[in-house]
Amino acid sequence: MSRADASELAARLAREAEAVCRHYLPAGRRSGRYWLVGDVQGSPGRSMFVRLKGPDRGKGVAGKWTDAATGEHGDLLDVIRERCGLTDFRDVAEEARRFLNLPRPEPEEQPRLPQVSPVPSGSAAAARRLFAMSQPINGTLVETYMCNRGITALHETASLRFHPACYYRPEGGGATRQLPAMVAAVTDLGGRQTGAHRTWLAVDGSGKAVVETPRRAMGDLLGHGVRFGVAQDVLAAGEGIETVLSARSAGVELPVLAALSAAHLAAIQFPKGLRRLYVLCDRDPAGEGAWEVLLARAAEAGIEALVLTSRLGDFNDDLRCDGIDALRERLRLQLHPDDVARFLAA
Repeated sequence: MSRADASELAARLAREAEAVCRHYLPAGRRSGRYWLVGDVQGSPGRSMFVRLKGPDRGKGVAGKWTDAATGEHGDLLDVIRERCGLTDFRDVAEEARRFLNLPRPEPEEQPRLPQVSPVPSGSAAAARRLFAMSQPINGTLVETYMCNRGITALHETASLRFHPACYYRPEGGGATRQLPAMVAAVTDLGGRQTGAHRTWLAVDGSGKAVVETPRRAMGDLLGHGVRFGVAQDVLAAGEGIETVLSARSAGVELPVLAALSAAHLAAIQFPKGLRRLYVLCDRDPAGEGAWEVLLARAAEAGIEALVLTSRLGDFNDDLRCDGIDALRERLRLQLHPDDVARFLAA
């Protein structure tokens, strides 16, 4: 079979992408414009996604699939080859032609969705839409990524989600890519989402994606943050998501807020009724300048402010280098005595 014939056969399958997935990958399910399944062998799960709609050629073509857990990718001919255990491409092509000649079952009726109006790129509305399109982190690459950073305290993390194919556009120009990403909701004091933060991940979850800027925020961020737990009279705030969750992984059950940058940490809004603020300080000039400003603002508001300092660059460095017990003891010595009994796990 010539390359042109194979391309035409793949294109015909792509036009029937959902029917192909329902037939060869029945353990999966449709989610928007994608078919989600565990892997190309058809195992249950959500790490592999097949594009169901798109142009016949070029960017975003229908029928293409990627397994975010392994980095494998291909088209629907590859799905048929793997699912049927075929090695000779002539047999793959014969199976594909057989499928294309089968009668089509009636498609499942899809609920009529309201017309979606466009929203400005980078806006708070775009951030809310991105977060809504993402999925809970249980069993995803986000969980793998956190585990690889020593972070095990993933309770009260509804503000984090996973997107298997989040657009990444290089700042200096170049082709747009789709990469797995951790998506965090930025919220105000009332719990309303005002922005989102994206951390693009390696396809195996071993770390961040190898791109120029693997972390980016969008929306209205000033004064707000990514929240874990509900703050009442005590709150801990730091720059990064991994920093504040490292403290929680050491058994400090404080409600925490990640401001996402030093400048935004200095400008966080204080919850009504807050009487004690802990500042998780990164050991860099920008971080030190931010907590100095924040301490002054807290003092003016009548809030007791205490600095929690890491031994290394930040608390995630401490967690990975020294371990949970050492970090827990370091934090215990810096907490207010009343909060040791209240927030430090036995």
